[in-house]
Amino acid sequence: MRSKAEDSRRLAAFFQGEIARLATRPVRLMEVCGTHTVAIFKAGIRQLLPEAVELVSGPGCPVCVTPNGYLDTAVAYSRRGDVIIATFGDMLRVPGSSSSLAAEQARGADIRIVYSPLDSLAIAAAAPAKKVIFLAVGFETTAPTAAATVLAAEQAGLENFYVLSAHKLVPPALRALLTAGGARVDGFLLPGHVSAIIGEAPYRFLAEEFAVPGVIAGFEPLDVLQAVYLLVKQIAAGEATLANQYRRVVPPDGNPAARAVLDKVYEEADAAWRGIGVIPASGLAVRDAYRRFDAPAALPVEAEETRDHPGCRCGGVLRGEVRPAECPLFGKACTPERPVGSCMVSVEGTCAAWYKYGAGRWQA
Repeated sequence: MRSKAEDSRRLAAFFQGEIARLATRPVRLMEVCGTHTVAIFKAGIRQLLPEAVELVSGPGCPVCVTPNGYLDTAVAYSRRGDVIIATFGDMLRVPGSSSSLAAEQARGADIRIVYSPLDSLAIAAAAPAKKVIFLAVGFETTAPTAAATVLAAEQAGLENFYVLSAHKLVPPALRALLTAGGARVDGFLLPGHVSAIIGEAPYRFLAEEFAVPGVIAGFEPLDVLQAVYLLVKQIAAGEATLANQYRRVVPPDGNPAARAVLDKVYEEADAAWRGIGVIPASGLAVRDAYRRFDAPAALPVEAEETRDHPGCRCGGVLRGEVRPAECPLFGKACTPERPVGSCMVSVEGTCAAWYKYGAGRWQA
């Protein structure tokens, strides 16, 4: 009787062999999720693939795609003496145009790390004289929790809680990438976490309108290898469909309850993405019914004029047009300890993953 480890090795060998057999021409696949980027590096997936199959990273890290303008606004709020900023930890070191939340915290700003948006409500309840602003950054995965926090604030009667929304929607970004055409993409490894919320339907345009296959994939090494196999198999056959490799977690219709909470509080809006620009209907704005919780509407603030960092190629990395090692700052002026661009900050950032796991392969 074979062990589970033996079965896994057999499956991995099968997928690896089939990929090599089917990849008779160069194939460029984009993993959209930052968690996939890290999983691919940690499992050594690239080393298992033939040279004909190239994996590139896309705009799948929410911290990375948040533009300088949002950071500049958050910094401006942090400089107000009556404001407490509540944020996830990876936002602290993201550089804005001239400062960061970490720098402002060092100067005395009241900036607190939370592990859930709901933690912000406890801060607001304990400090009624302060205005507590939660930095609502993330994709469809985390946005429902932020929406539920707004509803909880309303139920609790909190009048000093606000959100600064930078929530983004993944499918419109994929459409923008394919429409722009700067990065050749033959297939997409689609994010399992996001898909658990939105389901399969929002991705169908990839195959139907652009003839590009997509596979919703899990995060275990075998998940990724199978997803690559399914993509290469379609490409070799000249087909383009949407497949769901992660069916054990992602039902076809996603999570309707989470989307209902999301739709109650937020509505689609045009949004700015770092490196891509403004994408129509790709962000989430607070609906009028909950506008009193929307920081820009309730607490207008003037931020500095936004500017990008010279030499940083984070935008090209997010578009899949360049590899991190092609940026002149990578590993030199820009490191995880002293990041110049947002792609080097988050653990899911492409540059951070290349730096941590790609030693010796930066020029590959």
